[in-house]
Amino acid sequence: MTTPSILFLCVHNAGRSQMAAAFARHFGQDQVVVYSAGSAPGETLNPAVVAAMDEIGISIAGETPKKLTTQMGLDATVIVTMGCGDACPVYPGKRYLDWDLTDPAGKPVEVVREIRDDIALRVTTLLSELGVQLPSGDAI
Repeated sequence: MTTPSILFLCVHNAGRSQMAAAFARHFGQDQVVVYSAGSAPGETLNPAVVAAMDEIGISIAGETPKKLTTQMGLDATVIVTMGCGDACPVYPGKRYLDWDLTDPAGKPVEVVREIRDDIALRVTTLLSELGVQLPSGDAI
């Protein structure tokens, strides 16, 4: 059986896609390959996003926004877009999910927490659909 891979894709790769990738790595451990990228990556991560993830013990402070590469798209089993619109390319034959999530840019940490928790639920659901065995008792 091939290890599934997920590409989390948004425009700036500074918030939503970074949180989703962190949850997929945290919950999926070595059972899934995770990519996170942006069509027009920002300079740094959103500080409120970093703070919201720190609150639950998942540090993304060392991450940086990354530019989408064709290889990421070709390697992904599932591509999850978040607010890309037409800026995100389409790779034929891939499973796509478009998650309609509020952009955390400029939002206070109270709002980012709600976005974070929504993403955590979506990621664990996706991992389960992909046959990834989630750790027991490991919740946010």
